[in-house]
Amino acid sequence: MDPRLLAMLKDAALTVLVAAALGIFIVGFRTVDVGARTGLSFDYEFVDLAVALVVIFFGRLGLSLASHGLRWPAIALGAVMIAVGASPMKLPSGFLHWFVALGGVLLLVRAIWPWANQAAAAAARTPTGRLLDQVGGRWLGWLLLAAAVAMPFTPFADQKTMDLGVLILTYVMLGWGLNIVVGLAGLLDLGYVAFYAVGAYAYALLSTQHGLGFWAVLPLAGMLAASFGILLGFPVLRLRGDYLAIVTLGFGEIIRLILLNWVDLTSGPAGIGSIPGPTLFGAVFAETAPAGKQTVAEMLGIPFSGIQRLIFLYYIILALALITNLFTQRMRRLPVGRAWEALREDETACKALGINPTNTKLTAFAIGAMFAGFAGSFFAAKQRFISPESFTFIESAIILAIVVLGGMGSQVGVVLAAVLLIGLPEWFRDLGNYRMLAFGLAMVLIMVFRPRGLIAHREPSVRLHPVASGGSG
Repeated sequence: MDPRLLAMLKDAALTVLVAAALGIFIVGFRTVDVGARTGLSFDYEFVDLAVALVVIFFGRLGLSLASHGLRWPAIALGAVMIAVGASPMKLPSGFLHWFVALGGVLLLVRAIWPWANQAAAAAARTPTGRLLDQVGGRWLGWLLLAAAVAMPFTPFADQKTMDLGVLILTYVMLGWGLNIVVGLAGLLDLGYVAFYAVGAYAYALLSTQHGLGFWAVLPLAGMLAASFGILLGFPVLRLRGDYLAIVTLGFGEIIRLILLNWVDLTSGPAGIGSIPGPTLFGAVFAETAPAGKQTVAEMLGIPFSGIQRLIFLYYIILALALITNLFTQRMRRLPVGRAWEALREDETACKALGINPTNTKLTAFAIGAMFAGFAGSFFAAKQRFISPESFTFIESAIILAIVVLGGMGSQVGVVLAAVLLIGLPEWFRDLGNYRMLAFGLAMVLIMVFRPRGLIAHREPSVRLHPVASGGSG
């Protein structure tokens, strides 16, 4: 037997062993509620696990073939897997059909990717390719904006879709805020959710205890979160890299524990409920208005519909996200924005150029935290109930993943990553536990095929134009 083929078979078998060890307790067993008296019992799904391991074996073998330049055997293996997944043959679980077919599709993509990537790179070097790249990069953002504005008026804009759109835009805004700290200033922040929580609790407390409205509290929540950003910035002025990440992680946990244990102020684990939502010129989004107020439907003279509130919230978060984007783009062109990027590239060289790294770091933390505070205030107004469980470390990890996978410093990349990482798992929520496979698969695919992010190219803040001959500089 060919030694290369033998090595590939051994590698595929080892991959199956690792997958079996990790998956036997996740896929092989399932707890079932059989009644109040009996309690929980185990349901065994070893057949599903066995089919998945077979797919993993042949998928890993196909990947090894593709990596060794044996493209056609890998393509043939991927085609067979797609045919099996699409065939009417009976598999233990309906999800396995998708799993087998998806494995085949990924194998085909991996086999064809190097050739397609080289062809695309060669085409991009031509004058036509460069022109298309410039035009596409310029118009992609405008197309996404037009689609976002028109989305509530499309036929598929039901309550579920609108709620998902609000969720995605919330993470887009958070991603753009964190992009200032991580993508532009190069400061790894693992506690960004703390500022999100500060904004949410600021609105919840000021609205429920002092009767302030959403529009009055929104700037206050941003300023309070910015103050906490400066508070975090001072202890980490001399830290870089992993040490900076550890301190920011600790700061996020400190804020969460304060919210959890300061029961007199935050109600602790019970959270804060009955938070009023945003109003439109004093009118509320409800079927019946409280005493002394009127509903939006009465003010506009239209029939009441439950989706009206969601559409209003959608446009609020869209406007807040656009403000975040425009502000960031403007700041990038100012001296402070160029100082952020200089700090990201080399802090020592930044000092040598006369840039004050202390002020630069503090402005990045403060501005990034301010937009998180705005988003947190909106989150509390939308949910009408908040608790410390909404602001755990996993939220910071997801926001950071959106920034990194979208392409650090890329605004459009953050949008695409948020749609992929937030929209995909939520859209496939009906798959139950398997929906997190979509989340993990999206992250793995991006890291394999686009290791620098979906949009790794960033437009420079300043362009140096050559001086025309005979002209003055």
